[in-house]
Amino acid sequence: MDFPSNIASQLNAGTILPEGIVIITLLVILVGDLIFGRNSKTWLPYAAIVGLFASLIALYVGWDTTTPIGFLGSFNGDNLSIVFRAIVALSTLVTILMSVRYVEQTGTSLAEFIAIMLTATLGGMFLCGANELVMIFISLEMLSISSYLMTGYMKRDPRSNEAALKYLLIGASSSAIFLYGVSLLYGLSGGETNLNTISANITDATGGQSLGLAIALVFVIAGIAFKISAVPFHQWTPDVYEGSPTPVVAFLSVGSKAAGFALAIRLLVTAFGAIGEQWHFIFTALAILSMVLGNVVALAQTSMKRMLAYSSIGQAGFVMIGLVAGTDAGYSSMVFYLLVYLFMNLGAFTGVILFSLRTGTDKISEYAGLYQKDPLLTLGLSICLLSLGGIPPLAGFFGKIYIFWAGWQAELYGLVILALVASVVSIYYYIRVVKMMVVKEPQEMSDAVKNYPPIRWNLPGMRPLQVGLVVTVIATSIAGILSNPLFTLANDSVTSTPILQSAVFNTRISQGEMPLDLSN
Repeated sequence: MDFPSNIASQLNAGTILPEGIVIITLLVILVGDLIFGRNSKTWLPYAAIVGLFASLIALYVGWDTTTPIGFLGSFNGDNLSIVFRAIVALSTLVTILMSVRYVEQTGTSLAEFIAIMLTATLGGMFLCGANELVMIFISLEMLSISSYLMTGYMKRDPRSNEAALKYLLIGASSSAIFLYGVSLLYGLSGGETNLNTISANITDATGGQSLGLAIALVFVIAGIAFKISAVPFHQWTPDVYEGSPTPVVAFLSVGSKAAGFALAIRLLVTAFGAIGEQWHFIFTALAILSMVLGNVVALAQTSMKRMLAYSSIGQAGFVMIGLVAGTDAGYSSMVFYLLVYLFMNLGAFTGVILFSLRTGTDKISEYAGLYQKDPLLTLGLSICLLSLGGIPPLAGFFGKIYIFWAGWQAELYGLVILALVASVVSIYYYIRVVKMMVVKEPQEMSDAVKNYPPIRWNLPGMRPLQVGLVVTVIATSIAGILSNPLFTLANDSVTSTPILQSAVFNTRISQGEMPLDLSN
């Protein structure tokens, strides 16, 4: 009788209850589509939303659990993973709201699209808590392959096919590079796959300094940088963002990126904790390149989706400042920024989807005079774009202030000053769109706005899109003014995570600082 209970306690399957709910939801979607066919499209999206909401509740219940380790050490359900898994699940929930009308208008199957998106969500959520090399790679591939499928989902659209092919080829290469780095880690640690054991074995064997470990670090960072769209591993981003279905782009820009940052934190501070200075230096270079190229090239874009693609590259550079800082405030600022970025970026993409559904274009010049025909869309899109630019008192302003202050406290003066300049540059191309929508005289209206169809929210799938826009705009507005609960959540997720506290302690020691509580 002891054997089953012993196995159950070692597996601790309760740690993946949120993912289990998503799996059940995925099965309901597949079976419902099989049984009811096209008639199921009226309720399947809402079933997926209910399942994701239940998963978020399960994540909330799992906060501060006393036994976060599950599946023999393969999965870590600590508070840090809970926050990142919630970001992935929330991004999918909002993306499904904005997908219903878009997918129906293209004539493709909505159930299949939601099923693939839920599979990507599962991969992202497992990646956020993966604590073992095999699980990391399987989760990464689950997320990546689902993303390739969603990118090429509009089979009749040549641009979607081209985007999927580019994404697949570059993504397969980056996965191979990442796997090579992971295999080097496996060999250097003496055949271990658990991240904590790898860290201990590498430090004992080489003191953390070896050529093999340096090569492994470079290869692993290349794989992570691809996932978070960091320069110079960003080549796929503009073409994939422009050619893919817009809801897919929205998910990739938030859910996939959040999972990439979660992987970066967990893998780098544990397996590569002994060479923290080296990967801090590499990420400093990646942050500088991403902020400069992303924001400068965005100035010249004529397509909203391409502009948001380069914007997301620049935003990744801002988030990397928190990673380079390596302090409690640095990691907390990353979590907080990704939380507010979720709402403002998805809100912007919801506005782009609404405009493209009504006009068939995403050219920036075609937004001229939109305020005359659609004040709600103009207001929502303006708030989200201004928040992305960091205009007070919106959420993006407080996110940037927090992350810049964390970098300044960590004495990253040059990086923070560059980030401030890049942020000012970004304000220009965001305000350009707002000015185009609001300031233009009636006679300067674009042809698309002149032929703007009557606003009808009673069309199939339009209500969820309207709800998505309103929710993201309200969250973007309120999260800035009432940011304290999110600050507290981000801080708690970091200060209660042992691996991060150990990494922060080591960072202080390496910088010659003596932690205050060391004398106790």
